[in-house]
Amino acid sequence: MNTTDEQGREHGNDGEGAAFRALLHSQRVWDVELPSFDPAGAPEAPLPLFHRWFAAAVAAGQPEPHAMTLATVDDAGRPDVRTLMLHDADERGWHFATHATSAKGRQLGAHPDAALGFYWAAQGRQVRVRGTVTAAGAAESRADLRARSTGALAAALTGRQSDVLSSTEELAAASRAAWVRAEAEPDAPVPTWTRYALAPREVEFFQGDAARRHVRLRYRRDLDSDEGWVRELLWP
Repeated sequence: MNTTDEQGREHGNDGEGAAFRALLHSQRVWDVELPSFDPAGAPEAPLPLFHRWFAAAVAAGQPEPHAMTLATVDDAGRPDVRTLMLHDADERGWHFATHATSAKGRQLGAHPDAALGFYWAAQGRQVRVRGTVTAAGAAESRADLRARSTGALAAALTGRQSDVLSSTEELAAASRAAWVRAEAEPDAPVPTWTRYALAPREVEFFQGDAARRHVRLRYRRDLDSDEGWVRELLWP
């Protein structure tokens, strides 16, 4: 085999790779007017600021502003990440739900430290949350599922999340049966469905700036107080 060809494939110097890189490098960041953020006027705790920024993201037309990434670790300490939906953000923490038997559910059961990330491109904003996750009780988890759509219940009833799928036909059959049951039994129990809350230790608010003078404000739990937060600016 030609050594040059091998090197080309190894380094991605083929036509498809070059086209990808050209497309990638042609993308622009923050071609819209970005809001300003004065951290001196930020509240003493992160939750009110998160509520304000979320509302601003909705008003700015950010698609799916409640979508967030959840980072966990597996038993070998390897990181894992996925996108899911925020269900609430209150004094207990940032809430989401999944099957306790799913990959993320099992990982959280063994290693409850986790992180969340929000990215609202419409305003060049990010929010990062780090803390410890706890599982809600059965009653709250059932209420979480009842508050969602028929489709969400059908998906939960389909179950077996993260298991190996033998065929798309198997999924289609299970999904059809789950939809029938969800429509007939809107309160159908799903024992593995669990609501979780991530209680924050750190929350960082990032405001992008076209001149790259980004504003980063971090809230960090004050170890000398059960309620207090330390606020500090970070270099971008």
